[in-house]
Amino acid sequence: MNSKHLLYILGILFLNSCSNNPETFVEHLEGYWEIEEVTLADGSKRSYTYNDTVDYIEISDSLTGFRIKVKPLFDGSYETSKDSEQFTIKIENDSLNLYYKTPFDTWKETVLLATEDQIKVINKNKAVFLYKRFIPIDIE
Repeated sequence: MNSKHLLYILGILFLNSCSNNPETFVEHLEGYWEIEEVTLADGSKRSYTYNDTVDYIEISDSLTGFRIKVKPLFDGSYETSKDSEQFTIKIENDSLNLYYKTPFDTWKETVLLATEDQIKVINKNKAVFLYKRFIPIDIE
């Protein structure tokens, strides 16, 4: 085996060892998130510099949870929408999937990345949503 092949094999092993374990994503999902960017299936992107609303995600111990839109107010509180989206978390084929169910629809999103500061999910239309953790504005 020549050195080129050895470097190639070592590179693949290194990349595989650095791959994200989807089970570790769950601990980062909970909290307030705002959309930073959406990349559509055709590659076009839309950046969001300002959001009126943010998503609040809460997870229970049974790997179920909900997502609801909230509007941050200047006093530090939130105005909550009446529509929440219930979901179930499943790890399938080395992916973390969120299965949503409302009275009107059901759908799946796959979490591609979840860290303390970012979440990236892809939906059935191959649109990739990049969220950043919402930090409330402190006016004091």
